[in-house]
Amino acid sequence: MLIGSSEWLFLAEIIVRTAIMFLMILLVLRISGKRGVRQLTLFEVAIILGLGSAAGDPMFQEDIPIFYALVVFAVVIAIYKILTWLAARSISVHRILEGKEMTVVKNGMFNVKSEKDDDFSTMEFFAELRNQSIEHLGQVRTAVLEIDGTMSVLFYADAEMRFGLPLFPDAYQEVDIATFGGGVLACMHCGCIQQHGTVLEDPVCPRCKHDKWAIALNTKRIA
Repeated sequence: MLIGSSEWLFLAEIIVRTAIMFLMILLVLRISGKRGVRQLTLFEVAIILGLGSAAGDPMFQEDIPIFYALVVFAVVIAIYKILTWLAARSISVHRILEGKEMTVVKNGMFNVKSEKDDDFSTMEFFAELRNQSIEHLGQVRTAVLEIDGTMSVLFYADAEMRFGLPLFPDAYQEVDIATFGGGVLACMHCGCIQQHGTVLEDPVCPRCKHDKWAIALNTKRIA
């Protein structure tokens, strides 16, 4: 049940095959120019999946010569180098392979104008922004979601700080407009800022057409 009908000699061969393929993976990754592991782009994930499949089978399948895997490795790394070279010289090729960075926050509001923006999810970015110690959107001038999944943020100076949509659960709570005592509100979908009186007259957000509001904050960042 543990080793099936395999002979002990083949088990020793598996050890040798595994060691060889593991070293080949390290060598190919070094040749590719990768210096470390971070959040990977879709292009890089495709390369790793291709190498993983080519390396895994020869490790334990007796009828697959290691040379076949080496041919696959050579083809994959050649394609990788060619496409990388093309991407470095053409922004269109780069966009096709790597995707496009997305502006998440602009001028203290989520960069969405209507619910038809299918690629946008407000809650999806809350954790990313909180991880950078951002309490509300009024602290953020621009936030860009990079192609590798990281978030790049430019902050307002303290003197330029404005009211913004709170990002932490305790403050991100819908208010009853009719009983709210007055002040500044933020649209819970896009972060648009409105005075209570304006919202009381028309609860629909003029920017994204949603009608849920939270109390806006204007606290300064704590470095």
